[in-house]
Amino acid sequence: MDPRLIGSGLALSSELSLGAVLQRIVELAVEITGARYGALGVIGPDGKLDRFVTTGIDDEVREAIGDPPVGRGILGVLIEEGRPMRLADIGSHPRSVGFPPHHPEMSSFLGAPIVVRGTVFGDIYLTDKRGGEAFTDEDEEALVVLAAQAGVAIENARLYAEARRNERMLDAFREIAIAILSGTGSDEALALIARRAMELVEADLATVAALDPVGRLTLQVAEGAHAEELRGATFPPKGSISGEAIRSGRAIVVPDAARDHRAYQPVVKLGNMGPMILVPLSQHDRAIGTLNAARERGGRPFSQEDVELLQRFADQAAIALQYARAQREAQRVAILEDRERIAKELHDGVIQALFAVGMGLQGTSLMSADPEQTARIEGAVAELDRVIRDLRNYIFGLRPGILADRQLDQALRQTAKEFEERSGVVTVVEIDEVVAAELAPTAADVIQAAREALSNVGRHAQATTCRLSLHREGDAAVLEVDDDGRGFDPQTSRRGDGLTNLEERAEAMGGSTSIESAPDQGTTVRIVIPI
Repeated sequence: MDPRLIGSGLALSSELSLGAVLQRIVELAVEITGARYGALGVIGPDGKLDRFVTTGIDDEVREAIGDPPVGRGILGVLIEEGRPMRLADIGSHPRSVGFPPHHPEMSSFLGAPIVVRGTVFGDIYLTDKRGGEAFTDEDEEALVVLAAQAGVAIENARLYAEARRNERMLDAFREIAIAILSGTGSDEALALIARRAMELVEADLATVAALDPVGRLTLQVAEGAHAEELRGATFPPKGSISGEAIRSGRAIVVPDAARDHRAYQPVVKLGNMGPMILVPLSQHDRAIGTLNAARERGGRPFSQEDVELLQRFADQAAIALQYARAQREAQRVAILEDRERIAKELHDGVIQALFAVGMGLQGTSLMSADPEQTARIEGAVAELDRVIRDLRNYIFGLRPGILADRQLDQALRQTAKEFEERSGVVTVVEIDEVVAAELAPTAADVIQAAREALSNVGRHAQATTCRLSLHREGDAAVLEVDDDGRGFDPQTSRRGDGLTNLEERAEAMGGSTSIESAPDQGTTVRIVIPI
């Protein structure tokens, strides 16, 4: 055996980086056979070349040639037949397709497959034996031995890379778990998940696309290249790859997003995206978004191993979302318990004390001989009665348990009826019972928001009629209170506590508030609540 082959085996066994092993294989093959040019093509899952390592061609020439070969012509023959191949002249073979512009002219050819675990991993290609001669039998034998050594070295490098990747993955999962359990916000946890996933699948960009309350997809998280430009970008789920991943509930691999008609091109161009993986994020067996990894245009495609790894990170992201939801629910329970305590104190203490004061004033009124003084006392008693009624209404809002035997739609109708009786404003109620049922977890907040909006009508609008409605728009519920009152200019009028309370209550439910009004044209208060 050629002593150089023994040395080559030792040299390859000392390399642990797959990229370094592939480059070293090509260089050793050229050195041992006396070839001028050498290349190693890695065969992808689709049977084409998805990685191409060369020696003998400088960077300037490689850039002038353009895209690497995909496995046509002579290279395709070697991929299909999977056995050594030797030619005195490449151009004489019937499958030869010539060379692209700026490619060096080549004549003699020698190639051999690299087999790893019984599967062809790739092929070594050598051209132009120095001195103008053809490659010999000895060259072919030496290349076959080198290819066998390469198979072992590649397997060792892959095992080492897999061990290192698993180690980094466990470190990432541990870091993510600590972040979730420490109470980190869901956005921060998702950003950490995206960042670690991007590193492990060697992507240039990772994003999380989630459905917003009105049914659009929003890039809630973006990490890596072009992250600042992409974060917060919105696009429609219909006709998008993320939307397809959500609907199908399965991962989608895209060779080049810029050429895929399903991709939302404005976002793709903004991120200069090429190869992509999109994995659905699920909550309670329902996809609510996608975890995406992308390489910039011209980057190598993702492997099935990358897809499986990203799926594991998507599972972590789903846990982060569920844990954040559980935290919010725990906080909500704590708030409800506190509300119950306050409601009890108001009912057992404050209302009874006010009632006692009112009874005392009524007694004083009966004893007074001054009609004016009596009228003033009776006015104060009436005001106390109004305060007591308002306090009872607030207690109703503070105690969601009262809703246990009363559906939200019934509670809203009762609220509107009480408002009409108290204010004299004719109140029309339009409630979608399906939407009301879907809002059951936030029923107390919805009731209080409706009460606050109606209270504003009674105090300020000078209206004769108003309408209370609850309906669906996309994936959101909309609570509206509109009136035919005097209206106001939102730009110049001073805001009261009522509108501020409404906005804060809507934000607490994850929604938003908008107010439309104009002098003498009434007012519409609109609260959008995600379902």
